[in-house]
Order: sequence, then C-alpha cells, then structure tokens
Amino acid sequence: MERKWWHGKTAYQIYPKSFCDTNGDGIGDLPGVLSRLDYLKELGVDIIWLSPIYCSPLADQGYDISDYYGIDPRFGTMEDLDRLIAEAKKRDMYIVMDLVINHCSDEHEWFKAACADPDGPYGRFFYIRDWHEGEPLPCNWRSYFGGPCWDLLPGHTDKIYLHVFHKKQPDLNWENPMLRRELYRMINWWLEKGLAGFRIDAIINIKKLLPFRDFPADRADGLCSVDRMLEEAKGVGDLLKELADNTFRPHDAFTVGEVFNEKPEELPDFIGDNGCFSSMFDFSAHLLNRTGNGWYDQAPVTPEQYKNAVLGAQARVAEVGFLSNIIENHDEPRGVSYYLPPEGRSEAGKKLLGGVSFMLRGLPFLYQGQEIGMENVVRTDISQVDDISSLDQYQVALEAGLTPDEALAAVNRFSRDNARTPFQWDDSENAGFTAGTPWLPVNPNYKAINLAEQRNRPDSIYSFYRALIRLRNHPDYAETVVYGATEPYMQEIRSLMAYFRRSDEKTLLVLGNFRDEVLTVPLPGDVKTVLINNLKEYSAEGNRAALAPWQFLVLEMEG
Repeated sequence: MERKWWHGKTAYQIYPKSFCDTNGDGIGDLPGVLSRLDYLKELGVDIIWLSPIYCSPLADQGYDISDYYGIDPRFGTMEDLDRLIAEAKKRDMYIVMDLVINHCSDEHEWFKAACADPDGPYGRFFYIRDWHEGEPLPCNWRSYFGGPCWDLLPGHTDKIYLHVFHKKQPDLNWENPMLRRELYRMINWWLEKGLAGFRIDAIINIKKLLPFRDFPADRADGLCSVDRMLEEAKGVGDLLKELADNTFRPHDAFTVGEVFNEKPEELPDFIGDNGCFSSMFDFSAHLLNRTGNGWYDQAPVTPEQYKNAVLGAQARVAEVGFLSNIIENHDEPRGVSYYLPPEGRSEAGKKLLGGVSFMLRGLPFLYQGQEIGMENVVRTDISQVDDISSLDQYQVALEAGLTPDEALAAVNRFSRDNARTPFQWDDSENAGFTAGTPWLPVNPNYKAINLAEQRNRPDSIYSFYRALIRLRNHPDYAETVVYGATEPYMQEIRSLMAYFRRSDEKTLLVLGNFRDEVLTVPLPGDVKTVLINNLKEYSAEGNRAALAPWQFLVLEMEG
C-alpha cells in the first residue's frame, strides 16, 4: 500500500449547528468551532469534518445547498471559515467539509434557471421530463424521505423533476458534462482555499439507471426502494475517476465517501491505491436488520451480528485499502444506544464499544459527543421530532397498523435527532451549548453526562478515548495500529469480539466482552503488556483471561 499523509490520523465529525453557539441564537457557529479547537487538539484529533455550513434553506439540515460558494449566515462568515482553517493549520490539524453533489437545493440559481427555461442549458443540469396528469411517472422509485421521487417542476403543470431525497433537493444530472465542469470548478476553488478535502455525500447516487424504469413494488404504496435502481446502475466508476482526476488527485486531498451500495468488484476503484476516494465509511453494522418495511420492523443488532459485520468488512478490504470506522454519525442514532443493550450502557460498556471500533485497521472517526458517551433522547410526542426522515418513518409505522406509541418508540430508537442534540459541555443551563434557546432541546441527561465532569477524571470515557489516540500515535505502536493486519481471534465464542493487530514488529490482541457476566478466554501466548484496560483490574491465570462484564483490553503479546 502506498502510504499517505492521513493514514495515521484520527478524525472527528462536527455537526456545527449543535456544537457550540457563541452569539446566543441557539445555533452552533464557526466561531464556536474555533473556540473549541484547543479542546479537540487536547483530545488528539487531527482531521475535523464539518457537516454542511453552506447557504441553505435547511430543508434537510444543510444537505440542500443553495450556494456552493457561500457560508450560511447562521453559521458565520467566510472570514470565520478562513480563520478556522488558518488556526487549525497552526495546530497541525486539517479541515474537511461536506461535498454534496448528487443534488442541490431547489433554491439554487441553477434550479431557478431550469424552472424559468426547462429546455435551456440549466434545464439539462437536472432530470426534467414532460408529464401530464393521469400518465404514469417515468419510474416508481421511492424517495428516501417517502413518496414518489418525482414532483411537478415549480411554475409548470406539464413537467416533473427527479429528487431521490427531499422534494427541495433536485438531483443533478451527472450525464451532462457542462454540469460536471461547474462542479469541478467549485471543488477546486475550495481546495485552493485551504481545505484538506471532503466527506462526499450520497455519492453512488450520482449514477442513475437510464432510461428510467419501474421495479417491483416493495410496499403497498406501489413504489420501490431507490436501492433497487442502484443495484443495477452501471458506470459510476467512470464518473468518479473523472471527478478525482480533475479535483482530488492534483491537490492530494483527503476524501471519504459515503458509500452504502458498493459492489465488491468496485472496491479497488473506490479505495485502492488508484481509487477515487482516500477512504470510505464502513456501514456494514449500520445496515444490519434493515428491511423494506421501515424502522418499526428493524430488530436490535446483537453483539454477534456486530462482530461478524465489522470483521467481515475488514477482511473484504484487507488487500485493497483503508476504511473509515464509525459507531455513529449525524445520520444515525447514538452508537451506545444502538449497539449496547440497556444493561451495557455503563461507562465500561461505552468504552468497550468505542475501543473495539477504534482499534480496527482504518481511519477512526469520532462523532461529537461520542468521546463522553452521549446517548439517545426519549421523546414523548411526535411533535418534539425535527428530523424529516423520522417524521416519514412515523407515518410508515402508522400505515402499517402500529399505534402512535409504538410508532414513536421506533422513531426514538432510530431518529437522526438523537445525534443532533447539542454537545454537552457542562452541567450549566443548556449544557453550556448556548446562552439562548437551543434549536433542538438538550438531552436531559446532561447533568450527569458532560465534558466538564469527565475532562479531568482519569477513568472517564473522555480519558479512555485520549488513551486510544495516544496509543495510535505512540512511536512504538503506530506501525502496528495503523498498518498492521486485522486477524479475527476466537470468533466462535459468543459475545466476544477479539482480533489481532499484527505487524512484523509487534502483535496486539484486542479483547471485548459484550456479556453481562464474566467470560473466560484462552490466550494465544504470554502477555507482555496491558496497553489499554477500560476497568481498573485485569484477571488472568496461566493462559486464560477472565474478562469482567463489558471489559475491553488491548494486550501486547510476547513474540
């Protein structure tokens, strides 16, 4: 593998709207991010990914961009961003922004021009088709947020446009070379400004199956999941290669793709030495137990499923490239509430889950609040929910015959709002996030779970993550932690997640007990050093280790 500048880094996702508010309007802002740079440096973060801060009507919380070159005034100014990039550079840190190029906002100038003249050049920036009421739609694909992915073009009664997300997010027509040139120009403008790279949103969706056609319906609404189309669409690799050649590669940019629907044969084109992305997120565990019916029909993920999913993903990419490893992000519920049963949501259990993910081969991505063990929020009424996908899934559950309480329970488990509540800095009003009224209420547990309580406590979750990052950066262990192979160990033992990280120089053994009882595990040899332990003690006798409930260990083995 060709070694890259970002391989040994630790990344951290900031959801700016919920991170730190400095002007009291209840919305986090860029000056707030700047004010916390030293905190992130102390934690050990190298790469900071900012969720969208572009101008946007916020139909989908910034993933509907109305001006790719502008900073939304809610978050600050371009000068604030320039200052953040410069201050990060002084600290040997890198700023990465979201790149949302499958779609834009219906308030973007391109779409306004397309509405004014659908047959003109900007009409070809989108998928616009003639249509009259009573006719079938060009295809029966279901939008990710519910309903058909076709809507009337504003100002017209005989034309429709494609949106596989929200109706205020019209899809961009990547078959049009003029559009692609405009996007490349924009991307290079940002890279020349000093960005280190991008997290690339929903990128596989840029290639549509053409001509449009129906698939068998998978719900009573007569529609089918967009995923069916993506399974059959061919040629996304050609588009991504052109994108990378014209933008990312000349700048040696770091890029991480949001890729859900990759085909095995595409992995080298995505993250190989000559791949289009530096890395891609591992969503293998996040996709477990999903059905075509909706959230209400999704069973909890078991420790065995989690183990087999992530170790399987490690095996698939072992000879190809680097994954970016996560337990949560802005589109998912909190990992500790999703992957751990209620009895495991102690500090020990939260450290265990974070540790088994962090020590995998690949780039560790922390999401804001993960380092202090932030949890899901229980809402008592659907009126308290902001997220558009949660509102859709609530209706899906009701239409399937669930009661309002049952539908709300499903939303509480999976809602994206869970990850978007404000960061819990301390136990003061609004968790220290804002002097005003937060745009989304703070999790009521902030009095107990907050950074101030954990920052100087040696056995806190925060201190645990700092220890993991120090190990990743340690000159004696970095080669093994960053580049060493991942080899499963005792995979047949239920609720044990165990694997080696092995290099020519060292062998590390990672052990995690996902049981609420002691688990005795045979050791493959003598233990040289206990490098990480989420509990105060470690019990071993001979060649057997007795792992306490929810215990996590990183052991350096002899030989």
